[in-house]
Amino acid sequence: MTLKRAYCLLAAFYSLLLVIGIVAVLMGGGTPLAAVYLVIGFFAALGLWGVSLQRSVMSPRMWRPLAIALAVASGVQLIAIILVPVSNVALTWMLISSIFALLLAMMLYQYGNRDQPLWATEEEQSAASRLRTMLQQQTALTAIHQEGGRENRANICKVGNEYEASITRHSPEGQEAFSQRFRHPESLVFFLEKLASISVNDFQRPAT
Repeated sequence: MTLKRAYCLLAAFYSLLLVIGIVAVLMGGGTPLAAVYLVIGFFAALGLWGVSLQRSVMSPRMWRPLAIALAVASGVQLIAIILVPVSNVALTWMLISSIFALLLAMMLYQYGNRDQPLWATEEEQSAASRLRTMLQQQTALTAIHQEGGRENRANICKVGNEYEASITRHSPEGQEAFSQRFRHPESLVFFLEKLASISVNDFQRPAT
């Protein structure tokens, strides 16, 4: 069994649990918080399918907070098991749900990492391919973007298997500089456009 198939089976299992929960609520079962659990479970299942199929689902910014919430909830439940007497049946279900929640939290936390090609648009993927080729021809690249009284300068290079970008932004208010490394050029393209308004086309023109 491949890892992708195992992930898909896990996503199908979580989806089945979600369906069972919805049916239980519609039949009058569940606690007052059941609706909250179902909403969280719905988004968690979506994220798990995204992990399994390596597709972008919604925004990467939402998955890590959700993963942290799941991990905290699982921890609170484990503490409750220790402090509050429960029946053997309830203990079994609480332990199982906590373990599955922790597993899901770890997967969703990794899924929320923006430095992955799956979050790139088609335009970013195309630009990343061009940028990769340019860095194979030159060890370092520089581009400048000017707009009004503002100037952004980007220096990029490849360090080992990572891509490093150093950004310097000048404005009437002052100057700021920062750098960051990425594993994938798609993430570098997104970073340059978002924080410096610099596209791959800017590196094809001599900096002035």
